[in-house]
Amino acid sequence: MEFSKDFLKAKSPCAAGFRWFIRHQHEGRDYQLLLDNLVRDGRIEDACWLLSQFGATDAELHLDHLEAEALVFAGSVIVHGDVRVAGVLRVGRSLQVGAGIRAARLEAGEDILSGGAIFCGGALQAGGTVKAAWSIETQGGLACEKLRTGWGLDCQGDLTLSGEGQIGQELLVAGDIRCAKSLRSGGALTALGNIHASHGIDAGGDVHCGKHLQADWGIRARGAIVAAGAIKAGETLQAQGDICAGPGYGVYAGLSVQMDAWEDCATVRAARKPEGLVSGCWQAQGADRAVA
Repeated sequence: MEFSKDFLKAKSPCAAGFRWFIRHQHEGRDYQLLLDNLVRDGRIEDACWLLSQFGATDAELHLDHLEAEALVFAGSVIVHGDVRVAGVLRVGRSLQVGAGIRAARLEAGEDILSGGAIFCGGALQAGGTVKAAWSIETQGGLACEKLRTGWGLDCQGDLTLSGEGQIGQELLVAGDIRCAKSLRSGGALTALGNIHASHGIDAGGDVHCGKHLQADWGIRARGAIVAAGAIKAGETLQAQGDICAGPGYGVYAGLSVQMDAWEDCATVRAARKPEGLVSGCWQAQGADRAVA
């Protein structure tokens, strides 16, 4: 892709960025070269804006290791070893790394795949799958389609998934969790904000929610289910420990099924009958079922 002054001006760039383009006489120059020069001159946000305006390419950058202050690449980046970027790492398509990834901000138009751990000092965003063989830690929010980790996830912002999430060990989120499909964790699942999964929630330990907890299908925990607000399930609620909603809030099961089907599709099982159980079919251990 080649650029002209008029071609770029049609995208309404900022005045400072357009002056830089004219001053450096980049007219007719290669797209990736322009991105590289912007990054070299410290104009990282201008490079990111340019990539957002003109989109990804099919180019591939193959490296043994990547260590840089910043990188904005329009195609895919494939690294056999590890990645260490002090600032922004943004790729138009996929980032495939054989070992770990560390960056201050990480974004890909498609997938981010790591053979080790991922540490991001800010927000992490991908248009496709984010997959780490080990753990993921972000100091900001995490947004992608599908998410998969071999170990745990520690996200210090909101977690937003347009698909499913599967966390190998503990899941900790400092903000809200919004998941368009199912959410699974091998250990405890904790969010300080709201949790909403459009399918089901399955945790290998406790589920702790700082606000309201909702799954449009069922919720299952191999520990307790505790929320500061309401607990709502479209179908079943199952916990090996207690199920506790916040003071003054209710516990709801079977919100997506008819009342006549509660006995089969909206059972509530826990160590003790939850206080404030509003709907669903309570089933104590070794006892007959009873509708709430």
